[in-house]
Amino acid sequence: MTIASARLDLRLNEADKARISRAADLRGVPLATFVRQAVLREAETVMASALAVELSPEESRRFLAALDKPFKANKRLEKAMEDAAQLTR
Repeated sequence: MTIASARLDLRLNEADKARISRAADLRGVPLATFVRQAVLREAETVMASALAVELSPEESRRFLAALDKPFKANKRLEKAMEDAAQLTR
């Protein structure tokens, strides 16, 4: 178990705090624990949604077809690989 050291201050009106406190009581956890769990759950949802890439069926077919093709480096990539090889020698 890690020890929490960072703080997050949050200002709420009384009605919001009472509602959140009631929910924490119903879960049987301290208010801070309830808020931390809820915020982390929402953060995961937002990040998963923002970072996920969804492809249409046509885009999926094109992507998979491109993965199946043999790789062929263009001139710029060949030069970059040569430059990198010289740096590591």
